[in-house]
Amino acid sequence: RSEQRSIDHTPIAHPVRTRELFLFHYLSSTLITNYYFPLLLQVPRNRVVEVTKLAIEAGFRHIDSAYLYNNEEQVGLAIRSKIADGSVKREDIFYTSKLWCNSHRPELVRPALERSLKNLQLDYVDLYLIHSPVSLKPGEELIPKDENGKVLFDTVDLCATWEAMEKCKDAGLAKSIGVSNFNRRQLEMILNKPGLKYKPVCNQVECHPYFNQRKLLDFCKSKDIVLVAFSALGSHREKQWVDQNSPVLLEDPVLCALAKKHKRTPALIALRYQLQRGVVVLAKSHNEQQIRENMKVRSRAVGLRVPAQCRSHVCFL
Repeated sequence: RSEQRSIDHTPIAHPVRTRELFLFHYLSSTLITNYYFPLLLQVPRNRVVEVTKLAIEAGFRHIDSAYLYNNEEQVGLAIRSKIADGSVKREDIFYTSKLWCNSHRPELVRPALERSLKNLQLDYVDLYLIHSPVSLKPGEELIPKDENGKVLFDTVDLCATWEAMEKCKDAGLAKSIGVSNFNRRQLEMILNKPGLKYKPVCNQVECHPYFNQRKLLDFCKSKDIVLVAFSALGSHREKQWVDQNSPVLLEDPVLCALAKKHKRTPALIALRYQLQRGVVVLAKSHNEQQIRENMKVRSRAVGLRVPAQCRSHVCFL
């Protein structure tokens, strides 16, 4: 069930995330290419420049965005601004972008990455992900539809897409390559591809205590693939996607009890739980106080562990 849900992000769902920016802070997990993979926050597009600068000033060094989010020009502006004022060097920043679904055909992969680089005004990205295994008809429309409003899909061999991703790495346009929203079967297809040159360094999926992805996590660990959790503090709660009567993760009584005991927030407990499992977490916030609170999850001073009985209660292990 967990594996199946990891790909239930059809193109229709993605517009909800077009105004999101992902910012990370360094954590203990490392990619197999020896780059640190950090912690995330999310901000509305109209605050991208402001919050990106704030995050860099606060110590964040990883920015994870995508062509889909329509904010790469703003992200690039913020990064270049902090480089120009001497706050950071380019090599200090770890930038992730993603290949959108309408560019899965092999001949479209490099042009898509080059388009992102042009928007960013950067020479390379540190990590490039296949955003989703769902392929859409090529063109300018992010979610192409026919005259009846039905989404137009495309038939593409993802192994061929991956070969094109490998060529981007060889060309120096991407330091590392990975995937997002893939299930085990789709990962195995890439891993078993004849002539595989580079395996995915990570798989970014929805993962939180109410949807823990245990089987997928175990598989990724067995293949030295880092599992990256978006929506780490619970699924989006937009009315069109989520039953408003469903439980709210950050109001869970077990999380709240642990938070009270350790004088921390429920969010920090939820993030800490993921780190104990070896999952890289993406924590949603564009509030400065929450940003700094989320950063505490990596501090040795936190020193808490989520007890096994609480993990089984909250996370259905």
